[in-house]
Amino acid sequence: MRVVVTGAGGLVGSAATRRFRLSGAPAPSPAIVALKRHDLDITNADAVTRMIDKLHPDLILNCAVLGVDECERDPAAARAINVDGPALLAATAQRIGAAMVHFSSNYVFGGNEERFYEVDDRPSPVNVYGQTKAEGERAVSDRCSRAFIVRTSWVFGPGKDWFLATVHRRLARGERVRAVSDVWASTTYVEDLIGQVEEIIGRGIYGLHHVVNEGVCSNESFAREAARIVGADPKLVDVVSTREAHHAPRPRYTPLQASPPLRDWREALAAYIESDTRGAR
Repeated sequence: MRVVVTGAGGLVGSAATRRFRLSGAPAPSPAIVALKRHDLDITNADAVTRMIDKLHPDLILNCAVLGVDECERDPAAARAINVDGPALLAATAQRIGAAMVHFSSNYVFGGNEERFYEVDDRPSPVNVYGQTKAEGERAVSDRCSRAFIVRTSWVFGPGKDWFLATVHRRLARGERVRAVSDVWASTTYVEDLIGQVEEIIGRGIYGLHHVVNEGVCSNESFAREAARIVGADPKLVDVVSTREAHHAPRPRYTPLQASPPLRDWREALAAYIESDTRGAR
């Protein structure tokens, strides 16, 4: 199997590249082509056609994305990267007979009710990121009959310098951290995410999926759990509101109902911290 990963420089893309290079044992690993932004701009129709026709993959994993606050600041770029680019990839995949994995987000939901969102719940986004991710889902499913659309949430792991991925290191160094306390969601260890996606692909379960670790947390509760694991003083965690911390509005409560559920987020966080600490030695 030949696999192309777009957005391979990001957290999910780099994890997908590592995982698929190691998968398939004892059978041979699939051939992986990891494309970063400078290798392929997915918003350029001619470039997408030339590259995908040249590589002719059996599977495309689209991990390219523009972040939440960046989307709010530049809605045109948000549409290009989160909607138009995935649509181009999906149409090209359909034309050559390839399957496609497209990653989406819990932020397609409005978060007005304190409940876990199911895959068939109607999207009601409150920011540009969520709007464009919801439109991207539809664009992919409309254009590719062999599409796996994976909603996930607050992904953490190596390779991205953001709060959930680095808070344990900062606390272990005795640094103070600012953690949002009024927004709640699922969180997802990237290794668990890619492992479940690999299983979904292997079983050929096309359509929409929720893939997250079990449970619900805020940035504050995540940080306090990280402090407990690394033995840091929990008083290093300063509580802030989402309006103080972020440019774009966030939905208040958007945990996802996954089937099957992955391990609890606390167990996943402990596994990540152990792996990250071991790698730093």
